[in-house]
Amino acid sequence: MDSILSRWNEVLKDMENLVTAVSYDLYVETLEPIKIDKNKLVLLASTLTNKNQLLKLHKDKLLNSVKQHFDNVEDLIILEPGEKDKFLEDIRQAEEMIEAKQVLNDKNKLNEKYTFDNFVVGKSNQFVYAACRSVAENPGKKYNPLFIYGGVGLGKTHLLHAIGNYVRKNKRDLRILYVTSEQFTNDYIQALKADKKENANKAFRDKYRDVDVLMIDDIQFIANKTSTQEEFFHTFNDLYQLDKQIVISSDKHPRNMELLEERLRSRFSGGLIQDIQKPDYETRLAILQKKVESERYNVDSDVLSFLADRINTNIRDLEGSLNKVVSLSILIGKNRATLSEAEEALKDFESTKTQNLTIEKIIEMVCKNYHISKDDMIGKKKKKEIVDPRQICMYIITELLDVPLKAIGEAFGGRDHTTVIFARDKISERIRTDKVLKTDIDDIIAMIRQDLN
Repeated sequence: MDSILSRWNEVLKDMENLVTAVSYDLYVETLEPIKIDKNKLVLLASTLTNKNQLLKLHKDKLLNSVKQHFDNVEDLIILEPGEKDKFLEDIRQAEEMIEAKQVLNDKNKLNEKYTFDNFVVGKSNQFVYAACRSVAENPGKKYNPLFIYGGVGLGKTHLLHAIGNYVRKNKRDLRILYVTSEQFTNDYIQALKADKKENANKAFRDKYRDVDVLMIDDIQFIANKTSTQEEFFHTFNDLYQLDKQIVISSDKHPRNMELLEERLRSRFSGGLIQDIQKPDYETRLAILQKKVESERYNVDSDVLSFLADRINTNIRDLEGSLNKVVSLSILIGKNRATLSEAEEALKDFESTKTQNLTIEKIIEMVCKNYHISKDDMIGKKKKKEIVDPRQICMYIITELLDVPLKAIGEAFGGRDHTTVIFARDKISERIRTDKVLKTDIDDIIAMIRQDLN
C-alpha cells in the first residue's frame, strides 16, 4: 500500500497542474487509492456526484497520469461510497477461488521439466507444437478438442504436460486436470464399486467435469471398454458444451481405433487432429544437443552426430543411447565421452532391439494392436480386417528378425514361404504411398522395441 500511495502522490502532483484548483480540490484530491486489481487502479470517490463529475471532466487526464506512474495499469475503477466493502469482499472471494484452484492444480502429476521452452521443435512436430501452444494460451477458444497422435516416445506426453504447466503458471484462475486413460478408467471403476455409489459418482463427475482444461493421455486404452467409453462420452459432452478445453493423446488416429465407439470417434474428429512424426536428422541432433546442455554432459560433438544418424526410432531411444554413452565413459574413467563409447553403446542398443524377440512375440504384439485373436491371425479367415494385419505381421517379422521365410510360414498355420514373400512385398509397396499405414507399422515396431527394453 505504501508503494501505491507514493505513486499516487506523484499523480496528484501532475493533476494539480492539469485541472483547475476547484476541480482538483473537489474531485481529485478527495480520491482514495484502494488497490490495483487486474491492471486496473481502484479508487474511492467521496460522493457519487464527485465520481460522476470526475469521469465526465477529467478521466482521460487522470488515466494518462496514472499510466505514467503505475506500471502495467491500463484503466481505472472508481467506486462510489458504499461500494468499497462489497468490492473488496468480491476480490477476496475471487482470490480464494484462485488459490483453491491452484491447490487442485498442484495435485496434478505434471512433470515440471516438460515445458514448451525445452521442447525441441523441428519439421516433424512444428505443427503439433504450434497447436498445443495456441491451446495453452487460449484454452477452449480454438482447436477444441485437440487430438494428438503418434508413436511411442515422440513427445506426446511432453506436450500435454507443457500445456498444463503453462496454464498453471499463466492462467491461475483456471483449473486443469491431467490423467492417463488408465487412471480415468480406474477412477470410474472405483466409483462403481463404492458402497455409497451416489456420493462416489458425484465425486467422480465433479473431479472430471468441474475443470477448465482436461488432458487425457493414451486414450487408445479405453477403446475396448464399453462402460468407460460411455462415461467419457458424457464427460466430453459436458465440458465441450461449456467451452472447456479438451486435449487427448493417442498412439493412432481415431479412424484407426477399431473398437472405439463411432460417436466418440466423431467427437474427436470435431476439433483439430494433429500427428507427431519421427524427428528428422536435424531435429534428432538438436534434441541431443539440448540434452547435453541441460544435463551438462561432457561429450564430443561427433558423438552426437553419430547417434543422430544411427538412432531414428524415437526420442526415448535417442536420449537413452546418449545416457548409455555417458555412463560407459564414466565407468572406464574418462572425463569426456568419445566416439568409441558411442560405437560400443550403439552395438549394445542394436543387440537389445531383437534380444528375446521371437516370431510369437511379434504376432502377439500385432494382435494386440489390431484387437484380433492369435487364432484369427494364424488361421484361414480371409476377411480384410484379418488379412491386412496378418500381412502386416509377416512384413514386420521379416523386418525385425533374420529367420527363414519357411519358419515364418510355419508359424502362420503352416503356410508356404511364397505366401510370406507375397505379404512382405505387398506391404512394402503399400507403405510407399500410404502414409497412414506406414505410420501405423512404424508405431507397432516402436512398441515392440519398447516392450523389450
